[in-house]
Amino acid sequence: MGQGSSACPQVLIMGLDSAGKSTLLAHILKGQAVNTSPTVGFNVGTLELNKQSSLTLWDIGGQKSMRPNWKYYLDECKALVFVVDSTDAARIPEAQMALKGILSDERLRGVPLMVLANKKDLPNSMTIREVSNKLNLNSYTDREWEIQACSATKGLGLQQAFLKVNKLIKRS
Repeated sequence: MGQGSSACPQVLIMGLDSAGKSTLLAHILKGQAVNTSPTVGFNVGTLELNKQSSLTLWDIGGQKSMRPNWKYYLDECKALVFVVDSTDAARIPEAQMALKGILSDERLRGVPLMVLANKKDLPNSMTIREVSNKLNLNSYTDREWEIQACSATKGLGLQQAFLKVNKLIKRS
């Protein structure tokens, strides 16, 4: 079977508003930082990792009013990338609830999870261990998960993260 565009695994990028999802998507697709405004609905693009592998990335708006719509994007999801602002400790409990809520959906059963602790270039960012503990990632024993630090504005850690996502998809 040829690797047509339909064979592109669907990857959802979710997280609270202002976590950096659209900046991350823009940077990994265009190779540079762009100014973004809050996402209404979604942004989508295809990331070519190499000649054999591409991923279709869906960046879903994260404002509170839009989170109930997250469930409409879950069909065919092969991996979830959950982006967290690692400088915003006050909103980590909200992020934890949002993540727990979406992962409880039947359609995401066993789907691998990549948590990106974004904004690691800023001085007051939490470590990935702190983020991992606060999100209670160890409780997700029914799926493979990884956590990685990144900077969407600087492009740090993004390529590695999505190569890892691709590996997780191939293993699942």
